[in-house]
Amino acid sequence: MTMSTTNTQADRELKAKHRAMWALGDYPALAGDIIADLGPVLVRACRIRPGDRVLDVAAGSGNAAIPAAQAGASVVASDLTPELLETGRREAERRGTTLEWREADAEDLPFADNEFDTVMSCLGVMFTPFHQATADELIRVCRPGGTIGLLNWTPEGFIGQMFATMKPYAPPPPPGAQPPPLWGREDHVRELLGDQVTDVQARRQTVRVDRFGRPEDFRDYFKANYGPTIAAYRGIADDPRRTAALDAELADLARRHDLAAGSTGHTVMEWEYLLLTAHKRS
Repeated sequence: MTMSTTNTQADRELKAKHRAMWALGDYPALAGDIIADLGPVLVRACRIRPGDRVLDVAAGSGNAAIPAAQAGASVVASDLTPELLETGRREAERRGTTLEWREADAEDLPFADNEFDTVMSCLGVMFTPFHQATADELIRVCRPGGTIGLLNWTPEGFIGQMFATMKPYAPPPPPGAQPPPLWGREDHVRELLGDQVTDVQARRQTVRVDRFGRPEDFRDYFKANYGPTIAAYRGIADDPRRTAALDAELADLARRHDLAAGSTGHTVMEWEYLLLTAHKRS
């Protein structure tokens, strides 16, 4: 077996693991319950207009793709996990919205060069393991002068800290893979996009989350619905001591970020993200 064949097989296995992880739990419910506002935030930042040809990469169940279609754009929602696309398709039909749903790998998109007016991703491409390969694809399929729009959790924000908390309990990443929250650092994204883009605009913003009564409610919700959290717990399921430790650490994380500190009967948090737009150099 050649090295090339070995690498190809390893890549297929890695993508299969990612596909299976995001099919765990109920990410569409989480996206609708907690972060439904973020898709429209990205659509507005990209200034999507009627008639624009838009690609949403790692679209999940369409948190940004559906609002883009509702704005009058011709939208393709692509994702590695078909279960998420199917949920998104049903939601779009429920809303009376038409768009194309396409299974695709963000690191190897099945689209032509310069095909789209806007290429965007809302909390999606940050979870691809090889960041430069993904960034190169975002640029490749965007037309010259077109918009690239990204919304990603920051390393310092709540979700970035949640991943840092889970890291010691999760299997090691494959060689060369980079942590998802790096996509929430402006300097990292600028380096990925390089001199192929211009007019970069980036700002950190937050989304208010007040759905959970107690910090433990946040933890239990993510244990039940969020693929990466479910996968971390499955990896330590035969170790009650480590499971209890992760339970305590996740609840403590939410407790430290609780702006209300229990005074309202709800855990109130502000989750930080980076919103970045740029234009592909003509």
